Amino acid sequence: MRILICGASGFIGQALCERLALGGYDVLRGVRRCSRITDVQIDFSHPLAPEMWAERLRGIDVVVNAVGIITENTSSRFADVHYRSPAALFAGCVLAGVKRVVQISALGAEQGTTPYFRSKYAADQCVMKLPIEWCILCPSLVYGQNGTSAAMFRMSASLPLMLVPDLGDARFQPIHVDDLVDAIVASITQVTARGKCIDVVGASRISYREMLDSYRRQMGFPEAWHATILAPVMAIAARFAGMIPGAVLNTDNWKMLQAGNTGDIGGYTRLVGHVPRGIDDFIAPQCAEVARSRALVLWRIPLLRYVMAFVWIASAYVSACVYPLQASLELLAPLGLSGAPAQVALFGASVLDLIMGVACVAYPQKGVWLIQAGLVIAYSLLIAVFEPAFLAHPFGPVLKNLPILALLLILYTEES
Repeated sequence: MRILICGASGFIGQALCERLALGGYDVLRGVRRCSRITDVQIDFSHPLAPEMWAERLRGIDVVVNAVGIITENTSSRFADVHYRSPAALFAGCVLAGVKRVVQISALGAEQGTTPYFRSKYAADQCVMKLPIEWCILCPSLVYGQNGTSAAMFRMSASLPLMLVPDLGDARFQPIHVDDLVDAIVASITQVTARGKCIDVVGASRISYREMLDSYRRQMGFPEAWHATILAPVMAIAARFAGMIPGAVLNTDNWKMLQAGNTGDIGGYTRLVGHVPRGIDDFIAPQCAEVARSRALVLWRIPLLRYVMAFVWIASAYVSACVYPLQASLELLAPLGLSGAPAQVALFGASVLDLIMGVACVAYPQKGVWLIQAGLVIAYSLLIAVFEPAFLAHPFGPVLKNLPILALLLILYTEES
C-alpha cells in the first residue's frame, strides 16, 4: 500500500510516518521542502488546481491530510491551508483514482464559530460529498514529547506559581499522539472506518488546572501554588497578544479554550480496539527527566534574557539621566578623563549599555553573551585598578558582577 502523508514534517505527520515505516508501508512525505527521494513537494498556503494534484497522486492508494495551523500569518491563512488546498487535494484524489482519504480535522469543528473551526469543517464537508472512500478523525488537544502545545502546557505546569485561566466549567480530553497515530493507522487499513467521523479523545475528562497538575506530577515536581487569572483579564491579554505575529494566544484561541474540548470515547475504542490512555500515563517514567528539563528551560532562559535586558537598560538610564552628572564625571577622573572626553565616555558607555539591553531581546545570540561578558569583565577590571575602594564597598558593586557573569555563561551554553 502506497500512502502519501500531507504535513509529514509536522508534529502528527512525523509520528505517523515513523509508525507506518515500521509497519512496512510505502510512505511518501508531503512537505514544503524536499530532502529525501520519497518526498513530495506541497505547500498548502498556495492552493493548486485538482488536475495538478492528480499528476502528483498517480499510484497513491491512500492520502492522509495532517496539515494544520493554529494561528494565521501573512503567508498562511486558514482558508487556504485548511479548506482551499485540501478541497483541491481531495478532488485531485478522485481524478487520480486514490482509494481512500483520511482527513485530520479538529474536535468541535462542526459547532465551532472561529475561523480555525469553520475552515476545518468546510474541508470535512467537501470530502464527504466526493465519490471516494473517506474517514474524518477529530482529535482533541494532542500531547506528545515534541508537540508545541504540549511543551507550552508542560512549561506552565513547571512554574513555581501556576497561572490558571478562569475557564468556568470547561473540560478537556487530551489524546496522546501515539493513540492518535493508532487511530490514523486503523482508519487507513480498516474497512469499517469508511465514511465515519470519529472523535479522537483520551480517557480523562478534566479541567485545565487538573491537566497542568497531572503534567506537573508526572515530571516529578512538588505541588505548586495556584493563581487564577480572571476571564476579563485573559480576554484583554488575548486581544493584545493577538497583535503579535505568530502568538499562540489570541481572541479566537481564548474562545476555544473557554468552550472546552470533549467528545465521545466510544468511536475511538471501536475503531482501534482498545481504550486510549488517560492523562496520568502521558509521560513515561523514562521520559520524565527530559520533559522536566525542557519545561524549565522554556521559561528560565527567557527570564534570564529579560532580566539581563533590564539590567543593561536600567544601567544606561541611571547613568545618563538619574545619577548626578558631576558625580559621574568625578568617578571618571582617576582614569585620566575630564571635561568633554569624560562626558563622551560617560554617555558613550550609556549608549553601549542600551544597545546591549536591546540585543538581549532582539538578537539573543552566543556572540552577544560573549560581548556582554567581555564588557562586564572590562568594567570590573577598570574599577579594580582605578577605583579599588569599590572592591571593599559594603554594597559589593563589583562582587555582584560574578553572578551576572554566571548568568551570561548559562545563556551562552543554553542558546542552542
